[in-house]
Amino acid sequence: MTKTSENARRQTEPSSYEIHVREPIDPHWVAWFDGLTISQEENGETIIAGLVVDKSALHGLLAMIGELNLTLLSVKKIDSLDLPTGGNHEK
Repeated sequence: MTKTSENARRQTEPSSYEIHVREPIDPHWVAWFDGLTISQEENGETIIAGLVVDKSALHGLLAMIGELNLTLLSVKKIDSLDLPTGGNHEK
């Protein structure tokens, strides 16, 4: 497999991400993040974690975070074994 085709394959494979935002997510918007785990941390930050189907979906997710006026702190690609289990929930 060439390097170009390997990169294209990686861009279309699902990957797990952990996204940190500064603010809590209004419960009204939690359903939009269907399939992702939403955890509220004690320091007020929110963690959105889960499997994202491809780079386009990741960009859509980041755009939605921006449209909700949430402050993006970090985006981290993680090993799916490190993901919390369960669906949408808040601590």
